[in-house]
Amino acid sequence: MTENHTRRHRGPRLAPPRALPPWSLVAAGVLAGGLLGGGYGVLRPAQYTATSYLVVVPGERSDAAGALGFAQAFGRITTQPAVLADAQALAGVPVAELRAGVRAATSPDAPMIAVSATSARPAEAAAMANAVAGALTRHAEAGRADTRVSLVRFSPAVRPTEPSSASAGVTGLVGAGGGGLLGALALLVRPRRRPEAEVPRPAPVPGPALTADPRGRR
Repeated sequence: MTENHTRRHRGPRLAPPRALPPWSLVAAGVLAGGLLGGGYGVLRPAQYTATSYLVVVPGERSDAAGALGFAQAFGRITTQPAVLADAQALAGVPVAELRAGVRAATSPDAPMIAVSATSARPAEAAAMANAVAGALTRHAEAGRADTRVSLVRFSPAVRPTEPSSASAGVTGLVGAGGGGLLGALALLVRPRRRPEAEVPRPAPVPGPALTADPRGRR
């Protein structure tokens, strides 16, 4: 009676948990990447970039080809310690910050140099770009007798009004794309489920053979 009573009060059997669909890995990656990318864009302070333009002017016994070559050379020494040390006092920031935030770009077709500075403060970005451009101009003027070219400021850097760094929406989209890609890769490399082995059925056992009675009975 105890056994029957236990069977009557035993609850219904729970169905085994179903496996998640394969696309759930991609969806989880997109969601996690979007949240991380958006959070990074919100927490990271906005960055501002200001650019000052310089142009190399050929002097006597020089030509446009020579000016173009010197523009490439001046662009390479823009972030050298001597130039940055000369610009430090005017910019009001350490040399290490100038080295990390200042970049120079040249054109293969025109003897022009773009000195760009990036900072979390717009006014500081413009001050850094103008300070480095001024220091580079002074270094070029010191060697004018040998180079026979002049480095002239074409356009000074102005205070930027909009950040140059990506917004939270853009970083969120980038993170979502990266997370979805990782989820797809995880889906491709995950181990495949092997089909369950079929349980072998027992071989049929032949029944006992009947012997015939000599008198015709079985």
